[in-house]
Amino acid sequence: MKFGMLLSKGLVAQFGRDIGAAVQAQGLEPDFIHLPDDPSERLSATDLERVHAAFFTRDLRFTAHVHAFDHAMAATPNLRWVHFISSGMNPTPWLDGLLQRGVRMSTSTGSNADPVAQIALMGLLLMGRRAHVWIRGQQAKQWLPHRDAGVPPDLAGQTVVVVGLGAVGSRFARFAQMLGLRVIGVRRSGLRPGEPVDRLVTPRELTSVLPLADFLVMTCPLTAATRGMIDAKALALLKPTASFINVARGEVVDETALIHALRNGALAGAYLDVYAREPLPLDSPLWEMPNVVMSPHNASSAQGNDGRGTRYFIENIGHLLRNEPLANEYRAGDD
Repeated sequence: MKFGMLLSKGLVAQFGRDIGAAVQAQGLEPDFIHLPDDPSERLSATDLERVHAAFFTRDLRFTAHVHAFDHAMAATPNLRWVHFISSGMNPTPWLDGLLQRGVRMSTSTGSNADPVAQIALMGLLLMGRRAHVWIRGQQAKQWLPHRDAGVPPDLAGQTVVVVGLGAVGSRFARFAQMLGLRVIGVRRSGLRPGEPVDRLVTPRELTSVLPLADFLVMTCPLTAATRGMIDAKALALLKPTASFINVARGEVVDETALIHALRNGALAGAYLDVYAREPLPLDSPLWEMPNVVMSPHNASSAQGNDGRGTRYFIENIGHLLRNEPLANEYRAGDD
């Protein structure tokens, strides 16, 4: 009996042997199905019937082939499972329909935690050491050393509030503690032994710790609860010397309110990897704000991500075929 998997050709070239071995270990024959080379073409009805599982990798999501993949997800009749290379499941036109059909979903949450946490730390160092001043000086060919009131305070002893204490947030929190910062984590679930935080609060208690923050770092997933959670009222609770760092999703913050706070001195600076609209529109004030450093939603970029993410897919093949819970399985209502 065959187990059909819709996979990119690049993924099979790199990891096909291991994927095939995982299927064979369950007594089935691996059947690799690829999208047509021409992005405008679609899988035939015969090929669609062969698909039992699909892996939504970056070489599908960020190319013209995404439209053919979308069509396949909406049209395949025997699909049992979709795995996402990303940490979360970004909105797609077919997601709700598949969930309603009982198709199982899983992600590679944790596979890019180290690079994203490292970029969040970079953002904290850029803002905390006021390196953005030097960056602007280099661009303008100006010599801008820190002097007098412009000398930054020591990082040790300052407080960072980390919203979202999953894989990324926990790694970042450990980095921050190594630098001597006091870490306040924000998460729904309680504290676990050995977690790198000095204090843990629930999202309902966020407003009580915002006035303590020298750095507010967003590492949470985008859900109904986190969408817009950092609004004008929340920003107003921060110190004017505080910095905002976002490696989560642009929609967790009211971008207009953030721009207003940065422009009017209510916030010292921001490091942003994500935005309300992406690519960031050319008319956004963020491009030219002197107290903002930006990256193009690229914090997770690292050559090892594909291998780490694919290991979750390979592990879950066995779980699926044995009808066990999947690693990082998503269930409706998890948000």
